[in-house]
Amino acid sequence: MLQSLHIENVAVIEKTDIAFGSGLTALTGETGAGKSIVIDAINALLGERITRDVVRAGADRAYIAGVFDDLPRAVVSALEEMELSPEEDGTLLIQRSLTADGKGSCRIGGRPVTVSLLRQIGRMLVNIHGQHENQALLQQERHVEYLDRLGELQAVRDAYEQEYRTYCRVRRAIKAATLDEDEKAFRTERLTQQIAALDAAALRPGEEAELLSRREMARHAGKLAGVLQLARAAMEDDEAGGERGALTRLTDAVAALQGVGGIAPELAAVAARLQSSLYEVQAAAEEIQDFERSLSFNEQELNALEDRLALLQRLMRQHGVTDEQALLDKLESMRAELEGIQSSDAYIADLERQSDVARDATIAAAGRLTAARKEAAKRFEQDVCRQLTFLDMPHVRLEVSLEPTALTAIGGDKVEFLIASNPGEPPKSIAKTASGGELSRIMLALKSVLAGVDDIDTLVFDEVDAGISGRAAAKVGTLLRQIAARRQVLCVTHLAQIAACGHSHLLVSKSVSDGRTYTRVDDLNEADRLQELARIMGGEVTDTTLSAAAEMRARARE
Repeated sequence: MLQSLHIENVAVIEKTDIAFGSGLTALTGETGAGKSIVIDAINALLGERITRDVVRAGADRAYIAGVFDDLPRAVVSALEEMELSPEEDGTLLIQRSLTADGKGSCRIGGRPVTVSLLRQIGRMLVNIHGQHENQALLQQERHVEYLDRLGELQAVRDAYEQEYRTYCRVRRAIKAATLDEDEKAFRTERLTQQIAALDAAALRPGEEAELLSRREMARHAGKLAGVLQLARAAMEDDEAGGERGALTRLTDAVAALQGVGGIAPELAAVAARLQSSLYEVQAAAEEIQDFERSLSFNEQELNALEDRLALLQRLMRQHGVTDEQALLDKLESMRAELEGIQSSDAYIADLERQSDVARDATIAAAGRLTAARKEAAKRFEQDVCRQLTFLDMPHVRLEVSLEPTALTAIGGDKVEFLIASNPGEPPKSIAKTASGGELSRIMLALKSVLAGVDDIDTLVFDEVDAGISGRAAAKVGTLLRQIAARRQVLCVTHLAQIAACGHSHLLVSKSVSDGRTYTRVDDLNEADRLQELARIMGGEVTDTTLSAAAEMRARARE
């Protein structure tokens, strides 16, 4: 639940710290004092949309921080998936700031996160109910979500969705495999040509690199030949000029040293090393001769080399790859595609059999989901009507309409909540029947029923008293207090009957100093609560209104 809230430079709030307890907390104050700003700050903390207009005039940035404790298990699991974690004491710090030029930042547990991640966690921590949620109640497509949550049908719905996804996957495979005859002929001819071209190329991995190296050698053949001739001349004898080369000189040196090896053994060792070097030089001379012979390029060979390179590079460009191995992989892929087209009739027949099985399984799962929704609808109608009767709407009857539809991702049912406002009238769409005050009480009845199955610990009700007064307001306050026995409830209200039911009471007030407006939030003690309740009832605090406030508080405690 929300343990504390820090608000800084948000609209008319310069700085305030609010501590929240369990149970029902009432927030009151004169119109324009800033009650809605507190709710907007909580909304922003939860990752909902925020604009730079909220930054207090003259301030560099707005800053909001909240501490949550007693985290629901689902929140802890979601944090673990995001590689985040609460503090050692189990609390979770959430921070959000927005600069005057519109730049913002979000943090969970001190670590930066995106707004979308913050929103994902925020919606698991707090449920804010305001007039916008009344509008959601008017949207028929949202009704199935309410029913499934109230009926705790997630497991049945998950089972259906799994079957439905399987069925859709098979149908997509059939669509992909089903080509008209013209398209099939076109793809077959094209693949056949491409496969033939690649087969004719006789691809070999690494060939392009070898050809590039060979071409580079050909381009510098003259220079290489000159260097090789110089090297070979240094090693071999020049018979015309009478010069002896390195090989002859080394041979003579080895023979001379071996001749005196018996006199000086250490020279025999030197002769052995020279003999080894002589073998290396002789081997090098042979390699030079071989390399020199390989440099014999003619124009025909060069043209063949260039043609082969051009072929390989053209094929790579055509197929969008960069080497021969990727071309070979592409070749295998095209062969598999061609085989698939040629054997597509058998493949499609197999997919159709799979589709029949998947369709039957999906229809069966949809039937189970519909049956579960019908049972949930009966309980839901009874529970909501009981709450509506308590809220002084005894003649209002809620019915859940379930009509069959084509199968979709959420099942085969069109769910709509219908309201009969008066006895003898047929039920009609909520959007065409309910007034603003009725919508607020219907939504509150839904929330009271939902509180038993919802895993969100904190509920915020803003403007829940719209369109109601008197006895109905007292009933709303009582029901909010009952919900608060299982959840933390924050309620912004203008009615004393509701505020009196709070386990705690926060007063939002506004003052002007040096031409600037300031808002503060105070936690009222019992005496101050009576003063505030008396003000709400009569505008002025009198003995009569104080007595009525004390009576309201006594009834609430009872």
